[in-house]
Amino acid sequence: MNAVIENILTRRSIRAFTPEKVKKAELELMAKAGQYAPSAMNKQTFQITVVQSADIIKRLYTAIPKYMEGLTDYNFYGANTLILISDIKDKEIGQMDCACVAENIFLAGHSLGVGTVWINQFRDTSDCPDVRAALTAAGVPENHRVWTAVAAGYPNETPTKEKTATVKFCE
Repeated sequence: MNAVIENILTRRSIRAFTPEKVKKAELELMAKAGQYAPSAMNKQTFQITVVQSADIIKRLYTAIPKYMEGLTDYNFYGANTLILISDIKDKEIGQMDCACVAENIFLAGHSLGVGTVWINQFRDTSDCPDVRAALTAAGVPENHRVWTAVAAGYPNETPTKEKTATVKFCE
C-alpha cells in the first residue's frame, strides 16, 4: 500500500501521553506540514503556535472550563504540547483553513510517532478574559481566534479502531 494512504488509514486519536516532551525537530516538521495545508485563495493568514510551557498550558486548561457548561477537570488529556491554530477572527472561512492545517499536523505527527488529538474548545473561548490572556502570552495575535488546537505527545496507549463514516457513491 502507498505510504501516504497507510499513514492516513492507521492514524488514531491519542488521549493518553507519556511525560516526555515532544522533540523540537519533530514539532518543527509537524508545523511545516501544517504550513503546507491548503487555504482559501491561498491567503495563508493562519498562524501555528506551538506551546510547551507548562504554565501556559495549565492556565489554558484551568480557564476553559469556566466558560463551558458541563466541562470540568479538563487538562488536554495530559499532553505537554499544544499546537494552537489560529486565524483572523472575522475571516469567514478561517475555521475551515485551520482544520486543514490540523489534519496535516495530525498526519505528520503520526508518521513521526507523535500522538495527537483534536481540541476544539478554543473556538468558543478564545475571547474569554482568562483564555485570551494565556493565548496572548503564548503569542497568538489579538485579532486571531484559535479555531482549533492539537494536543500532542508520545502515546501512552494503543487506541482501538475508530468508527468510520458511511460512504455512498452516486453514479
